[in-house]
Parts: sequence; C-alpha cells; structure tokens
Amino acid sequence: MPQFIAQHLPILQVIVPLIAAPFCALISVRNGAWWLAFVTSLVTFAISVLLFAATFDGEIISYHLGGWAPPIGIEYRVDMLNAFVLTIVSGTGVLTLLYARASVAHEVDAKQHGLFYTAFVLCLTGLLGVTITGDAFNVFVFLEISSLATYAIVASGAKTDRRALTAAYNYLIMGTIGATFFVIGLGLLYMITGTLNMADLAQRLLEHGDSRTLRMGYAFILVGLGLKLAMFPLHQWLPNAYTYAPSAVSAFLSATATKVAIYVLLRFLFSVFGFSIPFEADILFLVVLPLALAGSLIGAYIATYQDNLKRLLAYSSISQIGAMLIGVSMLSASGLMAAIIHLFNHAVTKASLYMVAGAYAKEAGTVSIRELRGVGRDMPFTTAAFVVGGMSLIGIPLTVGFISKWYLVEAALMRGWWPVVIVIVVSSLIALIYVGKFIEAAYMHPAPQGIIRREAPLTMLIPMWIFAGLSLFFGINSSLTSEAAARAAQGLVAASSLIWQ
Repeated sequence: MPQFIAQHLPILQVIVPLIAAPFCALISVRNGAWWLAFVTSLVTFAISVLLFAATFDGEIISYHLGGWAPPIGIEYRVDMLNAFVLTIVSGTGVLTLLYARASVAHEVDAKQHGLFYTAFVLCLTGLLGVTITGDAFNVFVFLEISSLATYAIVASGAKTDRRALTAAYNYLIMGTIGATFFVIGLGLLYMITGTLNMADLAQRLLEHGDSRTLRMGYAFILVGLGLKLAMFPLHQWLPNAYTYAPSAVSAFLSATATKVAIYVLLRFLFSVFGFSIPFEADILFLVVLPLALAGSLIGAYIATYQDNLKRLLAYSSISQIGAMLIGVSMLSASGLMAAIIHLFNHAVTKASLYMVAGAYAKEAGTVSIRELRGVGRDMPFTTAAFVVGGMSLIGIPLTVGFISKWYLVEAALMRGWWPVVIVIVVSSLIALIYVGKFIEAAYMHPAPQGIIRREAPLTMLIPMWIFAGLSLFFGINSSLTSEAAARAAQGLVAASSLIWQ
C-alpha cells in the first residue's frame, strides 16, 4: 500500500462512508444504492483490519486532523481496544449489507431503499467515528450522527409493522435524553480542565483532584452512556426498537450500537477518569454492579415469556449487556478482559440469531414462536444456524459464549465473588429455557396445515452462517480474540491508577 494512503488510514475510516452516504440517495440505478453501501463497507472493513494489525503489537496511532497537534487540534487515536471494536463494527456492516439485499427488499418500501442505505451508511460512519476519535466532543457529535441515522432505519420497518414508528420515536426520546446527559457531563469536565482531548483531559483531571464539579460530570456521563448502552433499568427503548426494526437493522444494531457505547464507557472510565478519585470505583461497585447483576437475571427471565422471537432476542441482549457490565465492574484485569472479549462474542452470536429471525419473517411470514412450529423441517439450514447461536447464548462448550462465561466466572472467582458466579450460572440456565423453548417448537411439533415455508435464499444464509461459523471457530480456537482482548485490557490498565489484579 502506498505510504501516503497508509498514513491517512484513521481519517479514511470515517471519511469514506461519510462521503459515500449521500450518493446512496442520489443513485437511481436498480440496486445501485446497495452496491455503493456494500463496497463502502468492504473498504471500511479493510481499513479496520489494517489498523488492527498495526496496533496488535502495542503501537498507538495518533492522527492529527489538519496538521494541528493535540490538544489544540482534533486527534484520531487508535490503540488495540478501539481497533478491535472498529473491526467488529465494520465487519458486521459488510455481512449485514450482504444479508440486507434480500431482507430489505422484503421489509422496506422500494421507493425508500436509497434513503435507507444512506441512513445505514451514516449510522456506520457515526459508530466508526465514535470509536476512533480521541476528542471527547467528537464522541458526542458522532454519537448523534449514528443515533439520528438509527432512528430513521428503525422507523423504516413501518412497512411491515407500524409499531416501528412508535419504537423509533421512543428511541429518539430516550437517546436524546442520554445524549443531553452526556454532553452536560462533558461541559462540566471542560469547565474544570479547559480541554476536550481525552488524553489531555485525563492528565488535567489527575492534577485537578476531587471536586463536586468532577463528581457531577462523572455522574452525568455515566447516566448518559447508561441510556445509550441500555443498562438496566435504562433499557426501555431497546426491546421495541429491536423488535420492530427491519431484521437487517436489528442484526446490525444488536452487534454494534450497544458495543460501541460500552467501548465509550470503558474509554471514559479507565482512560479519562482513570480511577484517580476513590468515588469512581465506589459507584461502579455499589451502583453499576448491582444493576448489571439485576439486568443479567431479569433480562433473561423476561425473555422466557416472549412469543415474538425478535423480542425474545432483545431481552436476551439486555441480559448479555449486564454480563459485560459485570466484567467491567469487577475492576480487575481479568474482568476487563472478559468484558472486552464478550463484545466480540456477543456481536457474532446475536447478529446470526437476528438474521435467522429475519429469514423466518421473509419465508414463513412470522416471527411468532407458536406459528413457527415445525420450521426446523422446512428451513433446516436456517434453523440449524439458530441452534448454533442459541448454544452460544447458553454458553455451551465449543462456542464463543462459553469462552465469555468462562472468563467471567474465572474473574469472579479471582475476586472471591461467589454470588456473582451464581448469577452468571443462573442466567445461563435461564437462557437454556428460552433457547430450548424455540428449539422444541421448531423440531418437536408438527408444522401447521396448509403453510408453505421455503429455505432462505443464499444471500441470507451465507452471512448468517458466517456469523454462526465464527461462533464455533472462535469457540474452539479463541487465541486471536483472547489475545486481542488481553492486550486491550492491558492498555486500559496502563491508563488507570487502580491496583489491578
């Protein structure tokens, strides 16, 4: 690769999809918008892989926009942690767009396809920008770009269910409240330090010491990000948004949006605040950990009562987000590693499962578990992908879900937190109930009379099975993801003043 291109990879990661997005709306050629969005996602994935390879050995890439050095200028800063998240987001974008060609044609009005792919690529742009920027205010700007685009693509599901409009509106209200809390917190930090560069912000907060303004800034940012990542009980927007959005949107958002919000939380907790003030750790232990434990159990419990398969998966996501926050709240290097590896593992698992749900919606005309009885015989390859993903949600060995649960349990045992171990195990057992409920309906009951259900097309089967294959591959050989998560955790450890285990 030419050197002049290689040195500009960080900005190309954001600029390429940002420029491509409006052209998706202008292209009138049949499937032209899809082709442009798909090629754009391939380019962003290639850039992410190059950045991942460049930072794998611990190198930190600092890119100064316009040649202005930080903290005066805006910096894009890439280390192992955000390179890992960039790869998750862009890779999911590629496979989701491959899946979307057939899925979106079924669920979104043909006249809106150009606008749909414009909003989708803008959402991808925002998520990549949030992840790569080293400027705190840019995090807010890109969060809003991704959020506004997300509201639009969720609402595009109104062709098949008008409740998508209400879901998008509720998401907009809750997302706006979260963004407001977040930007107020940033304003309070700026009032203390006079800077928005995150590396400089961390240094000046360390010099400033404890204060009421700092505590309020921390609280506002924590609540704002809690809304964005659907931390229990701030999750009310998520079930309806994931249930009534087009299936390709549900797959993409479940694998990326909340993961990026958790990344931002990690970046602020460990790289910016750095636990130099004792109350930060106290809040995680006394507030976030109990909410994470409750979310892990309650989300799984509510999932067992759902008949709508997409809604079942939505509540399962709330449970899995709780598991990630449990790892973060342990305040140990092993817990942090478990949370980071679960970002990837849950992304590939849940994307596959939502793609299965979308295939049922297209070919069977329903996502009701009662109405999908016997579907395992009519759609064997699609249903087999669900079995693989369901095994991962439970945490059965040889799947990525087992790797996540193993590291979480190991981290909890190192801390001597037996109640946390019990919660992790119980939530997995509850997952066995709601996954087993669908598998029983799919295989153990006869299909309703007079219903014709065909196997999903290859353009839907291939991406769902790539995700399912990744669930198995990295469940058997997790060396790459484990090493990446460990190095990302070490980078956060180095930025923190805690005594780590």
